[in-house]
Amino acid sequence: MTTDLRVLRPDEWDRWYGQLELAFGGVPEAPEERALWEALTEYERSLGVWDGDRCVGTAGAFTFRLSVPGGALVPAAGVTMVSVAPTHRRRGVLTSMMRRQLDDVRAWGEPLAVLTASEPDIYGRFGYGAATRQLRAEIDTDRVRLSVPPGTDDVALRLAAPADVSAVCEAVYARLVPERPGMLARMPGWERLPLLDPPAERDGASPLQCVLAERDGEVTGYALYSTKPQWDSQVPRGTVLLRGLGALDPASYAALWRFLCGLDLMSVIQVVNRPVDDAWQHLVSDIRRCRTRVQDGLYVRLVDLGAALEARTYQTPLDVVLDVEDAFCPWNAGRWRLAGDQKGAQCSRTDEPADLALSVRELGAAYLGGVSLASLAAAGRVRELRQGALAEASVAFGSPVAPWLPHGF
Repeated sequence: MTTDLRVLRPDEWDRWYGQLELAFGGVPEAPEERALWEALTEYERSLGVWDGDRCVGTAGAFTFRLSVPGGALVPAAGVTMVSVAPTHRRRGVLTSMMRRQLDDVRAWGEPLAVLTASEPDIYGRFGYGAATRQLRAEIDTDRVRLSVPPGTDDVALRLAAPADVSAVCEAVYARLVPERPGMLARMPGWERLPLLDPPAERDGASPLQCVLAERDGEVTGYALYSTKPQWDSQVPRGTVLLRGLGALDPASYAALWRFLCGLDLMSVIQVVNRPVDDAWQHLVSDIRRCRTRVQDGLYVRLVDLGAALEARTYQTPLDVVLDVEDAFCPWNAGRWRLAGDQKGAQCSRTDEPADLALSVRELGAAYLGGVSLASLAAAGRVRELRQGALAEASVAFGSPVAPWLPHGF
């Protein structure tokens, strides 16, 4: 059976996206959500595989800038909307799309490709490593108390319609991006994503709400949330569904969390995606009553290895030769000398003996500083060839704050 892989045309979008919906369970998305993704689709960066007039494979790549250790915003292809029709599995459709896509990313001059994985075991063979994690929690606000820092009472809170204050929320978000690796600088149009709130998908919850934190007339934080009223006999057991939160200082941050914990008729705050080192964990009186768990977040693939490693900084001085395996993008394979510190780095080809041996997948996992090279070595994924090199590199690659992807794509 012959298939045709080609760049997506605007008149093909409905059939292309319909294939994606079918692959993800066949339930049509709400019209509001579908319209947003159609508006955000970059056609020249999207691929379709066609069998006659039927779309049997999809893949896209958003234009992003990703924060990395040191605060730089690095061009990255946000791999998205990947699917293969069930009738065409195990025929090389996915591999052909990944091959074309990574070749394109390299030609576009973007050092990184990133994605979130519906099934984590799919993308390792294409060189993607799990680089961030996200924290989920259910905070029992009936039993948990907050201990807030000085200055919290000086923060004013104001309710506002989310759409009316989108610009000031985005300004807070933009100031936070360079401070934590793994965050995406939102390009024009992406400010609509936090506001997406299809009524058909609320499942009994309220429309999206917003509270602003203000100090001296300046917006210093925001929380986006909805509330889901529930009753256990005559006792209120409602849930606060946290959709997003950002703050510029500890007092504003604590004021927002105290507000959420004190909402009338609510007994639980449901947290779906926060950094694993999120500070609220140090404000609560009983972390065990917060039912925390962690799952994988952003997957990173180094497309131009040298440029990617030069784009970030390193916690401590580093001078190491890496022997990198990369069968899918062989231009990365071989030995590279990486020398860097907190001010910058240089990475170039070398014939010098290797200090560490690893695959590009492990390098992607460690790239944002959230996965330790020493931990990967303990799993047999990194080999130390020079004594002391592993400890040196593991510390240097780290980040003082956990990398985090705040929203999907």
